[in-house]
Amino acid sequence: MSLALDINGTAASTSVRARRVPVSVIVPVKNEAANLRRCLPALAWADEVFVVDSGSTDATAAVAAEHGAHVVEFAFNGVYPKKKNWALANLPFRNEWVLIVDADEVVPPVLADEIAARTATDEADGYYLNMKYYFLGRRIKHCGYNECWNMRLFRHHLGRYERMPVDPEANTGDNEAHEHVELRGRAARLRGELDHYAYPTIYAWVEKHNRYAVWEARMYERFLREPVPSSIGGGKRFKRILKKVYLRLPMRPALRFVYSYVLRAGFLDGMPGLVFCTLLSFYDFLAWANVYEMKVAGVGSAAAGPRASASR
Repeated sequence: MSLALDINGTAASTSVRARRVPVSVIVPVKNEAANLRRCLPALAWADEVFVVDSGSTDATAAVAAEHGAHVVEFAFNGVYPKKKNWALANLPFRNEWVLIVDADEVVPPVLADEIAARTATDEADGYYLNMKYYFLGRRIKHCGYNECWNMRLFRHHLGRYERMPVDPEANTGDNEAHEHVELRGRAARLRGELDHYAYPTIYAWVEKHNRYAVWEARMYERFLREPVPSSIGGGKRFKRILKKVYLRLPMRPALRFVYSYVLRAGFLDGMPGLVFCTLLSFYDFLAWANVYEMKVAGVGSAAAGPRASASR
């Protein structure tokens, strides 16, 4: 593991550096130079920031070093561990608390203040954060995306992402995109929200969701057959149970559009809402098509059976 020199970025004022919050931040990246220029200055309050890079070919490493982050290279073996779990198990954290932030996300000052206050107490071992989605220049307030809670802040020795590996030929990516954190401890929610600048272009959305759809197809049998772990939290557990029912329904792409655009009032988000809901429907179609393709080719999805729990 190679670390870049830790230099103080110009975005952080002397007063901010003097009162760094004892939280370690993990930012998993690949070719995210543009997003990091917005993401990293908003993390100047954190005691340390690790940018975990999968061989970027742009200026990612230079931008990270410019803002005082530790740059760590990650090499994926094609199966497991993926990037976030590898980081949780291998990075030399000097703090008990870790925060997971994607490069296209921004921590507003009000959320940073709350993180500082809540981690100084002993009320919980992990916190769920909600995200505000921005798409095509507008915040998405409907479409079923007004609330999206994920475990992002936790004591690093008590949390790991679900271990849901696929075969190396699946091309689903090296990062935990849909796996959830399994927390061995008490959970609570933060009031502050992350700003998520989701997919700066339609091309980026399609590229990522093409990989996500392949992963969904590979996990199809697991989602149908395996018990839902209680350690991912009540809300995520309920959604996973609903998913078992949803995956058995016919015409899922049409149902997804009606649900997100009509029932969840996506039409109130204007043209970005229409595009977003249509893309969500396309994503469901793509996942179904991948399952069908695997059946035609005689390729099985991830085998059902005893669940592969996250390594501790």
